[in-house]
Amino acid sequence: MGDAETPDADVGLDFPRDRADAVRVATSFWSFVNRRDFLTGSGFAVSAFTTPVTRWLVTPTDEAADHKGSTRVGQADLEELRDAADEARRWDSKYGGGNWKANSVTVCLKERAAPLLRGSFSDEVGRDLFSVAAELSRLAGWTAFDVGQHDVAQRHFIQALRLARAGGDVELGCYVLTTMAMQSLLRGFGSEAVDMAQGAFERAKGQAAPRVLAFTKLIEARAHARERDGRAASRALAESEGLLSQAETSSGLEPAWIDFYHHARLSADAAEIFRDLKNPKAALAWNQQAAAMPSGVFTRSVGMRLAIVGTAHLQARDLDHGLELGNRSVDILARVQSSRAKDYVREFTTALAPWRREPAVREFVHRTRTELGVTA
Repeated sequence: MGDAETPDADVGLDFPRDRADAVRVATSFWSFVNRRDFLTGSGFAVSAFTTPVTRWLVTPTDEAADHKGSTRVGQADLEELRDAADEARRWDSKYGGGNWKANSVTVCLKERAAPLLRGSFSDEVGRDLFSVAAELSRLAGWTAFDVGQHDVAQRHFIQALRLARAGGDVELGCYVLTTMAMQSLLRGFGSEAVDMAQGAFERAKGQAAPRVLAFTKLIEARAHARERDGRAASRALAESEGLLSQAETSSGLEPAWIDFYHHARLSADAAEIFRDLKNPKAALAWNQQAAAMPSGVFTRSVGMRLAIVGTAHLQARDLDHGLELGNRSVDILARVQSSRAKDYVREFTTALAPWRREPAVREFVHRTRTELGVTA
């Protein structure tokens, strides 16, 4: 064990032009990512997205996806990977990215996806294989991002984008790039997030389903809001709503991974957009249109939404209603392992500053510190 290879600090950040090199980079990263000596806190660097984004925008699909290897890959193998992705997605929504089931996707990538990518498959099977491996890598990135492992998440997203290109899956590439934009905006790089979301939309326009494009416009709107550009945020949000309406009347096929995005989700995110723009009246109006979500299924989302709406009430100088929602948010998020969700509680706590001497506020701040480990 003392002679075990030490992973390179840049492993997982490459976006090779050659498909064989791409498989080698991805599988090498997956073999290292769960090791204790992998990474030492290098952190998120938005500049690391530059080459992958540029290369995907220039060439979003590889020409062929067949491969000659030792083991024959079939439909049963693909179904196993799809089931693993579906299961991880459900557990992530319910318990957060830190739960063992959502986290097990990295083991699946190393022990199941990697050997299959080195196997033997036709062009048709290969495209499906690369696509489902890309979705698993995106999920691994999402769960890492959710628990605050931003450097690991960034690497998973880059590999997901490269594998989507290998599978010729422009829709999934668009979705992965949109997810990368979301990570960037929540790490404080709103302007870069706008560029990524706009690039994803323009590259996939005419090839991706309306619902996929609608989600890309939603994330663009959120990025504009973080940049305090209300006009651009409203315009992108309106475009998202229009595309979503188009999706509801369309009879075309949609990928399963986008089925979460509907008008209720748009309304919930719109509330966050106008909270960021410090327009509580609009935020609360949009929240009225957002349908209730079952906390037993979308635990993290419900808890975060309560914190968002509670913050909007504080912006409207309604302390009592805000605190009520804040406490309900903590009730729910105490069951979730998600540093991202805690960030929303932290933003809520920061908005309590004008009332920091109030006994109820001091009690709430103490509660978030003891139950969630959140400090303002």
